[in-house]
Amino acid sequence: MDEVKNKEIIDAMFKAGAHFGFSKSRRHASTAPYIFGVKNKVEIINLEKTAELLEKAAAFVATLAAEGRQILFVGGKSEAHASVKNGALSIDMPYAAGRWIGGTITNFTEIKKRITKYETLLSQREKGELSKYTKKERLLIDRQIDKLEKLFSGLVVLKDAPKALFVVDPRKEEIAVAEAMSAGIPVIALAGTDCNISKIKYPIVANDSSVSSINYFISEITKAYKKGKSAVKKAN
Repeated sequence: MDEVKNKEIIDAMFKAGAHFGFSKSRRHASTAPYIFGVKNKVEIINLEKTAELLEKAAAFVATLAAEGRQILFVGGKSEAHASVKNGALSIDMPYAAGRWIGGTITNFTEIKKRITKYETLLSQREKGELSKYTKKERLLIDRQIDKLEKLFSGLVVLKDAPKALFVVDPRKEEIAVAEAMSAGIPVIALAGTDCNISKIKYPIVANDSSVSSINYFISEITKAYKKGKSAVKKAN
């Protein structure tokens, strides 16, 4: 990365508040190499190192895009909901922007059945095929659709196990990370200083608690995916 471009990225990260970590007492030992210093009892992240991590993650994402692979975006915390959903939708990727459903990766066959049920009921309602049921039965079906939509609407485009996960706060999403690791699926993670990044293949150590910081990194990941797809189109 050239010096000018690197400075632009660091300035953008700084503006987004990506440099804020947590207090030293909350820091996980694995993030220690990425701490620049302390200000007002809050640890400050070395954004030069974060820029290097982001570059590696973006290069990996571009490769996945060039190969037509799917990335599952994961972020259940309230600060990440909208960013995760909008980022994933912008590149037609699956997402889990609420509570992680156990087995999404390790028991995908069963999860797929529930996604299919959601799609079937939704299609039947849209085509007016539920009119044969009583009012009370339709109400119960509507409630079932609403529940399934909340859990699985973001996974409809996931036709097979993803080739990678992009996770906001791997500490909070430890079950998703564990499932991915057990399946040999690489994890890209926006990780605050309280996260264990020792087993994350592509960690990006930065503020994972503010909307502006989360927005910035998801934007960079989606840009990298679009760039990877665009490179293939040009080559063809």
